[in-house]
Amino acid sequence: MEDDTKPLLVPVGGDESNYGIMNIQFNPEDFKCKRPFHVEPTNIVSVNDDMQRVTDEASAMNKRIHYYSRLTSPSDRALIAPDHVLPAPDEIYVYSPLGTAFKVDSCTDGYGKNSSIVTIFMIWNTMMGTSILSIPWGIKQAGFTSGIILILLMGILTLYCCYRVVKSRKMIPLIDTSNWEFPDVCKYYFGSFGQWSSLLFSMVSLIGAMVVYWVLMSNFLFNTGKFIYNFVHDINVTDIVPGTNGSNKVICPSAASGHPPQNRSVMFSSGNDTGFELFEEWWNKSKTVPFYLIAVLLPLLNLKSPSFFAKFNVLGTVSVVYLVFLVTVKAAHLGIHLEYNWFTENDFFVPEFRILFPQLTGVLTLAFFIHNCVITLLQNNRNQENNVRDLSIAYFLVGLTYLYVGVIIFASFPSPPLSKECIEQNFLDNFPSDDIMSFVARIFLLFQMMTVYPLLGYLARVQLLRQFFGNAYPSVFHVLVLNVAIVGAGVAMARFYPNIGGIIRYSGATCGLAFVFVYPSLIYVISQHRAGQLTWPALVIHIFIILLGLANLIAQFLL
Repeated sequence: MEDDTKPLLVPVGGDESNYGIMNIQFNPEDFKCKRPFHVEPTNIVSVNDDMQRVTDEASAMNKRIHYYSRLTSPSDRALIAPDHVLPAPDEIYVYSPLGTAFKVDSCTDGYGKNSSIVTIFMIWNTMMGTSILSIPWGIKQAGFTSGIILILLMGILTLYCCYRVVKSRKMIPLIDTSNWEFPDVCKYYFGSFGQWSSLLFSMVSLIGAMVVYWVLMSNFLFNTGKFIYNFVHDINVTDIVPGTNGSNKVICPSAASGHPPQNRSVMFSSGNDTGFELFEEWWNKSKTVPFYLIAVLLPLLNLKSPSFFAKFNVLGTVSVVYLVFLVTVKAAHLGIHLEYNWFTENDFFVPEFRILFPQLTGVLTLAFFIHNCVITLLQNNRNQENNVRDLSIAYFLVGLTYLYVGVIIFASFPSPPLSKECIEQNFLDNFPSDDIMSFVARIFLLFQMMTVYPLLGYLARVQLLRQFFGNAYPSVFHVLVLNVAIVGAGVAMARFYPNIGGIIRYSGATCGLAFVFVYPSLIYVISQHRAGQLTWPALVIHIFIILLGLANLIAQFLL
């Protein structure tokens, strides 16, 4: 009687407790686990066609495999084809129930072919974004010493939470999760609430990034246009703001008022005064330039596929490398200007510890944010056993880059004659529009952001419209309404609240609450509890992490 309850077929090889119940999908740790159904090349009709038809013989064989898998217990494992029948990687096709087969171009074990160095570089390049421009301002808000400490601590904390995200799929038993993303894990543990809340916070991060991009593109386009106009018309102007003298001029745009600077300037050389005033009127940083961008970017957002712009991703790396070079050269010319005042503030320096430090933690939450796509990036790693090591190295390099740029800009800012309080939310604003190195940096960043912006819009469209309508492009009208709303948010912020530091910290603390602090910790606690392995220290630590994320969000609205 006991033998009658056993399945007729038992999988071959490996630790059977680790296999899922899904057909032909197995433990992702096994090198040969994620194997598609193999169709012999002789059974593929017109192999050179894009849509390759499968012969009746191959289709029958696939159905036979499915029939065999049904002979196993539903709570047990699926059938595994013996290793000796597996073809070479370049001979594997993926069979579709629609009767088509597609050549598998990537590694057929379910993972990509990227080396550890490439994987580390990809994570570094993905994480390095607009937040780097606000790190010096964040250090100024927190204080020099406390700023350095917070960058280190936030890097370690977000790395641990990212590690929990990477491991979250493997804590789900009896289900193949090899193709899951983190929102799928959230849906498994929290149901529809997890699904919709993860969508909401993912949209906050995407739209927040797009708003920051619009503000920065308006800034860079304004300064670039101003530089070109003055150069072409041989006009020498100076901004009505305090600043240093000499060839390496540093300015304090916010000294005159508490609001971001506009394009107020005085012309010193001969020229067409009327033409210059007309240019100043129609080329305004907040009143006109944000609207000019609509003519370029709104049509690009409506493209069905922005894959063309993905080819320019290397510009992000070039921009960051150039920013590091710019910071190094400027610091070499300006020198180091530091004075340690632990709790008292004077006219030129800020205390080492300031109560405004949560503003830096909000910025850092977004600066170290990669939790919603880290699983995808690591799936392309050739050596899956090195995922944790490569992720840790990437975080170390990102933190080192932030530390270098933030510390060097803060330390070299000329105080006196200027106060450290003059450090802007975008540190490039501390260099005048006629500064050559800053002009080149703005050109790089402007072009890079104009190519990344349609990609972000595409991701937002896919996530939102596919969730509501089941199609990423239901109609031109649906896509246009969504894109107009996104562009409108960017224009409104660039017009009325062009403070990228504030936008970054609000959006970072909001999306970070879910993806960085709450969900990874809750999922770990729930999975350990279900497995009967939850300990009190682990429970206390992860509750503390959740409370830190909540406090981080609340503090953004109090300071």
